[in-house]
This record gives sequence, C-alpha cells and structure tokens, in this order.
Amino acid sequence: MNADQQTVNIATDGGRICRPMIIVTNGDSMVKTHHIEKLKAGELSFDDFLSQGLIEYLDCNEENDSFIALYEEDIDSYTTHLEIEPFTLLGAVAGLIPYPHHNQSPRNTYQCAMGKQAIGVIAYNQLHRIDTLLYLMVYPHHPMVRTKTIELVGYDKLPAGQNATVAVMSYSGYDIEDALILNKASLDRGFGRCQVFRKATAMIKRYPNGTYDRIADPPRDPEGQVLEKWKPCDDGGVADVGMKVYNGNVYINKQSPSNANDNSVGAGAATVTSWANTPMTYRGTVPSYIDKVMVTDTESDQTLVKVLLRQTRRPELGDKFSSRHGQKGVCGLIVQQEDMPFNDRGTCPDIIMNPHGFPSRMTVGKMLELLSGKAGVLRGTVEYGTAFGGSKAVEMSKILIEHGYSYLGKDYLTSGITGQPLEHYVFMGPIYYQKLKHMVLDKMHARARGPRAVLTRQPTEGRSRDGGLRLGEMERDCLIAHGASQLLLERLMLSSDSFELDVCQDCGFMGYNGWCVRCKNGNSVTKITIPYACKLLFQELMAMNIAPRLVLEDAIK
Repeated sequence: MNADQQTVNIATDGGRICRPMIIVTNGDSMVKTHHIEKLKAGELSFDDFLSQGLIEYLDCNEENDSFIALYEEDIDSYTTHLEIEPFTLLGAVAGLIPYPHHNQSPRNTYQCAMGKQAIGVIAYNQLHRIDTLLYLMVYPHHPMVRTKTIELVGYDKLPAGQNATVAVMSYSGYDIEDALILNKASLDRGFGRCQVFRKATAMIKRYPNGTYDRIADPPRDPEGQVLEKWKPCDDGGVADVGMKVYNGNVYINKQSPSNANDNSVGAGAATVTSWANTPMTYRGTVPSYIDKVMVTDTESDQTLVKVLLRQTRRPELGDKFSSRHGQKGVCGLIVQQEDMPFNDRGTCPDIIMNPHGFPSRMTVGKMLELLSGKAGVLRGTVEYGTAFGGSKAVEMSKILIEHGYSYLGKDYLTSGITGQPLEHYVFMGPIYYQKLKHMVLDKMHARARGPRAVLTRQPTEGRSRDGGLRLGEMERDCLIAHGASQLLLERLMLSSDSFELDVCQDCGFMGYNGWCVRCKNGNSVTKITIPYACKLLFQELMAMNIAPRLVLEDAIK
C-alpha cells in the first residue's frame, strides 16, 4: 500500500526479491524472548514465525513506505519493522568482508569484485570434475577472522585464501605502489600455490557418407620407438594419465578420412581411401600433465574424448594478491628467508606490505583484522569481524597483553640483512590473503617477428595469435611531440606493413610491374614505399568510384 498516492499495488511477478523483517506493533517487537528460546530448542522453525505473523517478507516497494529499525533500542512510535540482524543488509559477497563498517565504502565494492576472482576450493567433488578452466588452491585455510555470513553461506567449508603473517613496513624499493614482498621459504612450503586445470576435447565424428574419424596408433621409427612428438600417447593413440606434455606434443592422435565430404557414392557407405592427420596438439610454453582422460558420447551419438591438463604453479613476480579489504597488489620481490626481518620469537613474515597503502585508502578494517587475528591465534579461538559488530579492538588488545605482546599489535623486529634491530616497532600479524586468478604466466607476451593478417599485411592482434604490440594514436602523438620522425617511420611503417608501390608521376595512379595501365607506358613509373594499409585504402576507395591520385613532390622536383 502506498499511503501518499492512496493506491494498493500488487506485484506478483516471478523473481521478486524479498527480505524477512520482524513485525513491530505499537512500538514493540512481535518476537519475544520465549519465541527465541523455543527456536533454539527446536520447538519452532522459521516457517512457524511466518505463519504466526511474527515475521514477514518485504520487497523494495514496501520498504519505501516502512520505518525499519536496526536494533531493538532504536524502535519508536513510527517504527513498522525491525531487522533480524543488521549484517543481513549486506549480500553473500559483501558479508565475507571482516569489519566492513570500518572501511571506506569503495574498498568494500572492490573486494566484492575481487572475491569472485579468488582461487580456492569450489566443491567437494572438484577433483572428479572436468571443467573448461578450473583454478584450485593447494592449501586453502579457514580465515582466522570470520563473519556470521561466512558461516551461513559455508565459506569456511570451501575457503578461497590463506592466513599470511603480514608485516606492515617498507623493505627495499620493490614494495612501492602496492607491490608485495613474499618470503621464499613460505612459497617453498606451499603458500599461494595453485593448480590450473584446462579441458581439451576431440570429437570423433561420423559423416553422412558413412565414413568416420578414428584415433590411430602413434607412428614409430624403424627401431619401433614412438616418435618424440607422439611420446605422451599410448598404443591406443590417447595420452596416458600422468604423462608430461610439452609444446608441440600430440596427446590425441586423431585422423580424419580425406573423402569425408564426398557424397557422390549413393546409398552405400564410402570406402576410406586415405587418412589425414588432425591431431590434438599441446600449445603452451609451460608443460602440463595429463590429469584425466574421459571417453563419452554426445546426444547426437558422436564419440567425445576429453583430456584434462594440469599445471601446478607457485607464485612468481607479477602474480596478483588481495586482502579482503580491496587492497590488491602484485608480487614485487621474492626474498630468501635469511634476509627477511624476524621478531624475538624467530617468526618471519610471509608478506611485507608497504604502509603507504593505508592512509589514503582508509581501510581500518584491515588493521582490526590483523589485531583480531593475532589475538585469536594466541588464544586459540576464531574471532569475528561481522558487519556492525564483531570482536572489539580493546578486548583484542587486552588478549595481546595477556600473552606478552604489544597492546597495539606491534613487534620488535631484527633486520635479516644487517642483524641490527629495526628503528621502530612494526605492525605484524595474520591477515587473510586471496590469490587471484590473474597470473603473469597467462598474460606475459612479447614478439620480435611473427604472423601477419592476410588482408592488411599488418601484424596479427592478441596474445593467442602471437600478435604484435600496437603503437596507438596517443603513443604516436607523443613521438610527434618529440619530433622523432625516423622512429615514427620505423614503428608505423617499416616494422609494420611497408610495401613498395609503383606510381605513375603523370596521372598519379598506381602502376603494375613498372607499367601504367592508364597512360599505356612505363616512362614515368617510379617506386615509393608506403604502408600496405594505405595502398589497400586507395584500392577500396577506387572500388567505390573515388579515385585518389598520388602527387609525388620529390619526383617532380
């Protein structure tokens, strides 16, 4: 009901998003203490609360005309509903953030995006699946600082991250601009290690003329040994589980009939005259292992061979990490443990983070997570950072004092390089870090020479096609501003698509083989070097009845 417009709106569309609220009548909550006790005892269920009129679902239209209190003490004479719990204002993704009410709001938004990119555990059957692309963390941890949402959605059962001991300090110059320093010994022990699974599929087709594809035995040399390219394949023509495949190796030795598209035979099945090799070949600079092989049939009764390829990756320079507070950064340096700072108990940090990441970002929730996590580790409990609540900083600090640590969570550190104590106490403790799917191995790309596009004769585009790196308009403008004319010529023409063109000085049209078709002679034909894309543009304009002429100033002079 809309009191202002005096209307009754009935929204019965499917998919209407609603939220449960406790009904408030005459300034008093309908849910009493005895209701909660019966719920705990199992005498009442959530459905009973709905049927008894204690709780109702509101949609966004009804919320506009409701006065909702966050806490029971906030109820006044105008209040119509009470939140069951304030943290239910946040969704499942935002609810994973500890102490979100202490962070600048854009940081929480960033974490909502990055939390979906974190590598972790996806399901209990994850090792029995064949997904197109699957990232798995090798040693996932439960977060030391949880929220109630984490327990409700089961994130603690299928986590996506690891508890890292983080020291907030500057170390070398490789930690500027949010870069992280990682401890090599931690990486050796499995910190940030992940597995990447990729699926490759080969269809064994049956053709209308009765022919079909086949999987052939791998070819052998005169001594009977399988050729190097087909080394991973067994006698059946498919790679064995556990075999290591390198770039160029065949892992499914598929062959297709050369007369597959020949339908001239009539009713009888065509006989295969010869076979053409159409193998599945591994493409990748880093070798993989064959994890699974599955042979199955599709709905159209075609045979399908699926191969799951596995890579195990440890963190390297350029891999992306993130805490749960929108503080993302790449690995800037991997340091030997002997060179890392250590406290008086001999503990070395797993990660060193630059302190300049805090002032402008205002992610106080990250500091509180470190404090609560440190207290939880010492006391042997899991602490909570639920939105609008959670463990209090004062209580966490008291626990630190009880166990002989600083009230502020700071430690006395000794430099691993000089052996001298550091000048200041360092804020150090556990923070839950996520390894994100953006790894430098998947993005690294360089090219000196390579394939070109057929139409424009310019280098192809994209990493997958071994393409070139484009010098764009703005980069070109910078070179013009510097007056680097020879560099412009080299980048935009010589290294891209330079082309020698015959041009007639009299008529300005393009010639061919030293001959001008328009003037019917070759006396005034000269050669110039222009980009092939320019020549292509002229020809496309001529196809539309626009005839551009080339006026050669140097030749005229």
